Amino acid sequence: MQTSQLGGVQLEDHLRSLILNNTDQATDHPLGTPVAPAPIESRPSEGQAVATGKRRNANQQLSLPTQAPPRAGKKRPNQAQRRQMQAQLSIPIDTRAPAPHDARPYPSPHHQYESQHAAWQNAEQNAPRHDGFPDRAAITDIGPFSQQRRHPGGSNQNQAPAWRHQQPQNFDAFSKGVNVISPDAFPSRGRRPSQPGLYNPAGQRPFAFSSEQLVNQSALLDQLCHSIIAGAEIGPSEIAEKENFRAYVEAICRNVISQHEMEVNGHPAFQPRTVQLKCFGSLASGFATKAADMDLGLLSPMSLSSPDSSDSPVPRLIEKALLEHGFGARLLTRTRVPIIKLCEKPNEKLRQDLLEARARWETGWADDGHEVVDDVVDDQDVPEGAATAIAEVENSPSSHHHRDSQQPNGATERTYEEKLATLKQSENQSLMAHYGNAKRLLRRLNGRDITISNAAGFTPTDFKLLNDVSGAFVDGLYDDSLKSRVQSCPSFRTSTTSGNPNFRSLLGVLTLVEGEKLVMLWEGQAAAEGNSKSGRGFENTVQAWKSLQIKRAFGTDPLMLNRELHIALERLRQIPLVQLIQLKQDQFESPTQYYARAAKIMADLASARSTSNTALLPQIIQHYISGIRDKQERDEVQNFASSTGVQALKAIARKHKIIHLAADYERAIEKHLYREEDLPSIKEYINILRGSFIQQVSHTSQHNLADTFDYIVPATESTMAVVEKIKQLPDPSKLAPNQPKDRYHDSLEFPKNGIGVQCDINFSAHLALQNTLLLRCYSYTDSRVRPMVLFVKHWAKARGINTPYRGTLSSYGYVLMVLHYLVNIAEPFVSPNLQHLAPPDPNLPAEALEGIATCKGRNVRFWRDEKEIEKLARQGHLNQNQESLGSLLRGFFEYYAQNNMMSTAHKRGFDWGRDVLSLRTYGGLLSKQEKGWTGAKTVMQLETGAPPNPAEAGVHATLKSPTDGLAGQQIITQTQPEPLTSPDAAPLTPMGQSAKAKEFKEVRHRFLFAIEDPFELEHNVARTVTHNGIVSIRDEFRRAWRIIRCAGKTGQTTEDLLEDVKIESEKMEKMHFAELLEEIHGSHV
Repeated sequence: MQTSQLGGVQLEDHLRSLILNNTDQATDHPLGTPVAPAPIESRPSEGQAVATGKRRNANQQLSLPTQAPPRAGKKRPNQAQRRQMQAQLSIPIDTRAPAPHDARPYPSPHHQYESQHAAWQNAEQNAPRHDGFPDRAAITDIGPFSQQRRHPGGSNQNQAPAWRHQQPQNFDAFSKGVNVISPDAFPSRGRRPSQPGLYNPAGQRPFAFSSEQLVNQSALLDQLCHSIIAGAEIGPSEIAEKENFRAYVEAICRNVISQHEMEVNGHPAFQPRTVQLKCFGSLASGFATKAADMDLGLLSPMSLSSPDSSDSPVPRLIEKALLEHGFGARLLTRTRVPIIKLCEKPNEKLRQDLLEARARWETGWADDGHEVVDDVVDDQDVPEGAATAIAEVENSPSSHHHRDSQQPNGATERTYEEKLATLKQSENQSLMAHYGNAKRLLRRLNGRDITISNAAGFTPTDFKLLNDVSGAFVDGLYDDSLKSRVQSCPSFRTSTTSGNPNFRSLLGVLTLVEGEKLVMLWEGQAAAEGNSKSGRGFENTVQAWKSLQIKRAFGTDPLMLNRELHIALERLRQIPLVQLIQLKQDQFESPTQYYARAAKIMADLASARSTSNTALLPQIIQHYISGIRDKQERDEVQNFASSTGVQALKAIARKHKIIHLAADYERAIEKHLYREEDLPSIKEYINILRGSFIQQVSHTSQHNLADTFDYIVPATESTMAVVEKIKQLPDPSKLAPNQPKDRYHDSLEFPKNGIGVQCDINFSAHLALQNTLLLRCYSYTDSRVRPMVLFVKHWAKARGINTPYRGTLSSYGYVLMVLHYLVNIAEPFVSPNLQHLAPPDPNLPAEALEGIATCKGRNVRFWRDEKEIEKLARQGHLNQNQESLGSLLRGFFEYYAQNNMMSTAHKRGFDWGRDVLSLRTYGGLLSKQEKGWTGAKTVMQLETGAPPNPAEAGVHATLKSPTDGLAGQQIITQTQPEPLTSPDAAPLTPMGQSAKAKEFKEVRHRFLFAIEDPFELEHNVARTVTHNGIVSIRDEFRRAWRIIRCAGKTGQTTEDLLEDVKIESEKMEKMHFAELLEEIHGSHV
């Protein structure tokens, strides 16, 4: 064994001994002298000092008793003792001041990197190998406890950083420690055998940096971190404002729950003080930034029914009370756990919208069109083009017809057959919008489409419902000829005589309909042109599609036919003639984008025919003009083409752009989107656009007659001033109210600012409170942890990759990514693994350990003595890492940007496709295969929230089903209830009304990126990350590493690492608008 390993074991044993001895002293703590809890409401107000007194002597040594005190017999604590232990979960808001950057006690970068290089070489020579690489766990044991000489100014000095001086009150309110985690719970795991990289088969380090380059790279990040952290952290005054709001809301919640328990549940002994609204999340863990939302967890242990249960009326009652107090409140029932979005000062429009939504719910109207499922919209199973059709779905007559079909309480419920019959495509509704309505109907009938993840659990009832909705989808098609064609396809027909089942899928039927539509278009065009060369060469593609419909059926494995249909459809879509026939301008497609698509089709057609574009131009131009969406614009472009006889697609498209720009300005003036002082210049510019469109002869194009004559709107000396003024104004197309619908936005979404304090009230926050305390303890392990987390969170927000409901990662996920690097990757480690250092359980019965060692059946054991962690960190007993903050950030970005060997450590980068971040695991990594997280899964969950009236609540309280009381929990999809086939099947309330059936939500679990929750082991913190989301996240890590790498040469960068992606987008929009003006008026503009 290496000397460093021996020293590491001795130091680790010494550290564990200190923890255990300190725990023995506190063994009787929960049953001994009562300790005053530190509830959040005890925090000082804005006018008070945040720090409440001097810290204890930093040099005070731990007393080591010669004999452990005798163990007390296991005794069930009384009610007062249980309440005292429950109060230990209270997590005060972190009020620490920022770390001083200029007093950083780390060694010089040159010395640091020379030491790192030598340590790396020593590890490379002596570490055991698996397929040529060292064991990850072994490396972790080598670095952190090696006999490395400390730098004189290192982190072992007793003087604590200034931002550690201000501490929360009464540390004794927190548990001193809990049980050592058993080997079974956290098995030791060696490093996964290295996989050769795609472009690095031998696994060599791809980059070699000199010491000077490493210094420059780290210095850049040090400078950026200093400038960001100084203004990013939340201040005491903002904390006090949030705390005052929390206390006021807590009083409202206590009053609502107490009244309900005493008057409705007949519980006169209910104690209002047991209702608590506790802060968790970044504000309590110490990782909060300015303007951070507050996360609050509602705890009511004495309630007869837990507030997070599916039939509990408490969330709706609290929502109503908060609205009555003038706040903006909205209950989200489709999230992973029930949540109330709350704001302090809603504007009048938002408040009225929230009140109307509440009134609709009270009258029994469903409101499933505007709530986000688990904070993310599922886009994995939506075919290409469906996203752009969402606005059409929302505004189409068919969509309104569906909403109107939802009857309020007391009205006659539609039968199953009547609900299917409502699925009708309107004349102007796209196929994708019709498909969206079909999916919505399927969800309302408690059904789901079959996918790879849920196919094993599909029952005959599920297939029958899916068949019925798929048939209704085809029956509802507006085009009768297309409907007849699809219904006659052998692959679609259901045989009632052969006995062979044909289990259709909704996605497969959509693919079938779209393919038949394309074949119809191709056949019609081919018949009109006769034996035209434009369709020659693609007959085999069309014939292959037809043969597939004859030879194959959905059968008992619809997913197999789905794949075959998808491949055949993609081949049909690649036929240039089909693309030309379908050429139409989309609703939100600009003329520039429309022209680019038409030009590509023209090039593909010319390539397919092996001829020039000249012969194709008349046909292409006519299709282009016919596909212009706006009728007035289409007529004007047609008049221009007819009057001039121009045969250049570029000139036709330019005329279209000019007319469209003028129309955009006119609409913007009508909507008062520009300032009054700008209106004269805009009106004058509209007249210029509506004026002369002059032909100019180009002498540069001698071989292409179509490009010889070009048309522009000339900018003369008299009009140049107006054009220059226009270039300074916003693009009218970006100001127009008719913008593409944001699929992640709804009318009730709270604005970012201007509405006071915002917070989320979580009704199932027990584990969240434990997670928060774990992160808070990690923040005390080293003075670099907190600023590093804050910097990464700021970077992710600036680059637009920290919004889970938009398919990216939550802030909590980024915190776990940072901790994984500091615990398992940095050499030596920066933070010890607190779950591995958990002391023994207090000598209490198992039920008394709830909230200390276990929580909701989960293992929540970790070293949670904040005071002791901080003291040992100040004394330098927790790590031997001497890297600067910039150096750690450099390694963090390198680790996640690539999966080859790292440049400053003998470890490989993170493998996004195979690895699972697991903070509890030795080495920090599991494989997706080990976790079973290899493919997306869809589960059905009960929606939370009580029925609209007490009568229905009474009925549902008596219902017995396998899913009763499982709010927010996953249920096996096979137990999905059958849809009601008639009103008689529904239980009746005493008032004679049909009781509203329990609603289920379809929750998608994705594993494109995998981060295991430290306690809820089956929960993937990154489950919200979609395909587009992970592409964005990985691109941003690569971009950051590229910028850092380039800074090694001169210390300067050509790109801004922290440039706000919104600002970047605005710059691109301005550039595109300037290019449009240049095209319209000539290059001299």
